[in-house]
Amino acid sequence: MSTDNYLRFIWEGCLRNEPKYQELLYKTLSPKMMTVCMRYAKDKDEAQDILQEGFVKLFNNLHNYRGEGSLEGWIRRIMVHCAISRYRKSRTMVLVDDFGEDSNMMAGTTRNNNTLEAADLLQMIDQLPDTYRSVFNMYAIEGFSHHEIGTKLGMSELLSRTTLCRARGILKTRLSRLENKELHAVA
Repeated sequence: MSTDNYLRFIWEGCLRNEPKYQELLYKTLSPKMMTVCMRYAKDKDEAQDILQEGFVKLFNNLHNYRGEGSLEGWIRRIMVHCAISRYRKSRTMVLVDDFGEDSNMMAGTTRNNNTLEAADLLQMIDQLPDTYRSVFNMYAIEGFSHHEIGTKLGMSELLSRTTLCRARGILKTRLSRLENKELHAVA
């Protein structure tokens, strides 16, 4: 049975409100969805909370999936919306110019032969301030437009663009510092 067919089989059990299929769906998809939640959360505990909220919302709205597109993609979208909703509830939208970027981010990196590992980049993104991280993830990873980001996060489209620009600037600065640190270490 293919993965898609397997998910459809599980989904049909969930639609019948059978707990064993709900548990099976959770066990099957929670590792992937946890990865999505981690991109928006401050830490693992918050990501776990988002994941739980997402699955509760999913099980309360099973009937809303119309079979159009990927089931997994639809569930992923629910997780992203839960993360955004959590962000909006606890929003402390502060745009700051100096974050003490030379701190612990540099110490934990693992680069070999001047190549940036995916884990290094994800760590840099995770260390962005909440607003910057949310806008960056929504735009660069989830593919939201600035208009959509502004609507979902309660900010103007211009502020979304500015926040993305600042997030990219921070990441660029951190990458440059990391490269310079490595060049000095080699010399």
